Amino acid sequence: MRYEGQIYRPPSEADAYIVQATVGCSWNHCTYCDMYRSKVFRVRSLRETLTDIEEAGRSFGRNVSKVFVADGDALVLDLDHWEAILAACRDAFPRLKRVSAYATAMNVNAKRPEELRRLRELGLSLLYMGPETGDDPTFRRIAKGSNFEEHVEAARRAHEAGMKISAIFLLGAGGTERSKEHAAGSAKLITEMDPEFVSALTLTIIPGTPIDKMQAQGKFTLPSVTGLLEELRTIVAESSPANAVFRTNHASNYLPLAGRLPEDRERIVAVLDEALAGGIPLRPESSRGL
Repeated sequence: MRYEGQIYRPPSEADAYIVQATVGCSWNHCTYCDMYRSKVFRVRSLRETLTDIEEAGRSFGRNVSKVFVADGDALVLDLDHWEAILAACRDAFPRLKRVSAYATAMNVNAKRPEELRRLRELGLSLLYMGPETGDDPTFRRIAKGSNFEEHVEAARRAHEAGMKISAIFLLGAGGTERSKEHAAGSAKLITEMDPEFVSALTLTIIPGTPIDKMQAQGKFTLPSVTGLLEELRTIVAESSPANAVFRTNHASNYLPLAGRLPEDRERIVAVLDEALAGGIPLRPESSRGL
């Protein structure tokens, strides 16, 4: 398969076939993100993308049950482009059960309701959305491009189309200055978005990113490990989705957790309290990563 640059996908797509339909991220302004800074955003030739899918189908088509459409926010593609990709995936992979992609609130809200429904009918069933926070000042500070209400609206539109949402939040995104507001706002946004999946990652300051420069200038301070765990505790204790799978299994996190919210809230909070009291060993720095 032909890939341009480094390819990123969610941990839960480790066994998915990745088709790179776009190169880079159409937004690419988030202050903490380094994933697509080396790429200039463009839509790949549809002919190239369809050829990749056809070749994958011939090589290992019967082994593919999941497809992840990359790069950073492939939902930005127009409907005609998506229709061709999804049709090709159905033809190439007879055991296909799920197609997913990263999506921003901006490009979900830019789609008409009938377009989102059509995408779901054709097989796009899961969107990975990364609000990172639920605190509007933090949204602005990390240059996310959308606010609390716009993420709630995007989730509503996706759900009305029949799609599932995996929402991603970033511990530490508010810095020490807005740590409490960031955590409480994230819990509130989880409740309002009501995603089927919730994951928490931990902010890693990557050299050369805008947030790295802010840190060097004394304009941003990452919370301590204790502060990060306290944020996670607030998010778990105060969020009330209807029934969400919850994970902190990303390599950036100090404490891997798993369960359902709100069903397993008390158990997860108890584990966090024990970790905060020093009773549970945390992932060492040498084992953490992006």
